Amino acid sequence: MTAVTDTTTTTRTTLAPGSRGGVVQSVRDSLVIAKRNLLRMMRIPEMVIFGLIQPIMFVVLFSYVFGGSVNVGGSYAPGDYREFLMGGIFAQTVTFATAGAGAGIADDMHKGLVDRFRSLPMSRGAVLTGRTLADLVQTALTVVVLAVVGVLVGWRVHNGVPKMFAAFGLLLLLGYAFSWIGALIGLSVRTPEAATSGGLIWLFPVTFVSNAFVSTEHMTPWLRHVAEWNPFSATVQACRQLFGNPGVVRSDAWPMQHPVWASLFWSVLIVAFFRTLAVRKYRSASV
Repeated sequence: MTAVTDTTTTTRTTLAPGSRGGVVQSVRDSLVIAKRNLLRMMRIPEMVIFGLIQPIMFVVLFSYVFGGSVNVGGSYAPGDYREFLMGGIFAQTVTFATAGAGAGIADDMHKGLVDRFRSLPMSRGAVLTGRTLADLVQTALTVVVLAVVGVLVGWRVHNGVPKMFAAFGLLLLLGYAFSWIGALIGLSVRTPEAATSGGLIWLFPVTFVSNAFVSTEHMTPWLRHVAEWNPFSATVQACRQLFGNPGVVRSDAWPMQHPVWASLFWSVLIVAFFRTLAVRKYRSASV
């Protein structure tokens, strides 16, 4: 009887950590965690509502405050600036979701949920992957609402539906890539408040030293060079090109000449790099 008990105990101990491997199980575990986070968002609708209010305010304020005072391709027409603006607002919205991703993971760490997940026979990277997938769904919802608001203020798509969906795909890929930066920040701080602050501080220079709200043609040479090689700018340029909106910058910089490929390259690189760092940090932070 003792031998049977010892064998059972050994089997259970061996199975728990060993079952964490495998691509199929990793995908399954990630989807379970994503479902858990989506259910949590549904139970706290304020998270979604407040996430929608900020980008809507940006669209309305920028459209009517700066519309008519900013030169877009030689035109000061308010309608041209509103179409120019939407590519930048879309990109800013998906990247600002980074702060929420970091705060959510930091909150799970603070409450001890990460330790509970670690005790389960699941893939180590599933907790972070599930969280970033859930944030991607919320970001997609925000982009849909933002597109409706953009249409109401005068934004239009001129290059057809397929290119429009391609632009939205690049935006969501950028948001997913930046959410991994948020995941790393959330694992590196002690409180959700610190994760929110840390997730926003670096985003402001990334989004404003870019082509999102003004053309880089009017910047000083060194600042223009930085802005045009900014991964954020590549996605904004790609969106304007695919949407057929005014303000596509003419530049010798490779990301501005090939914005779609540059956007894909930067986003995939960010995912590969920061996912590796985040999973490694998760393992050490969970011990």
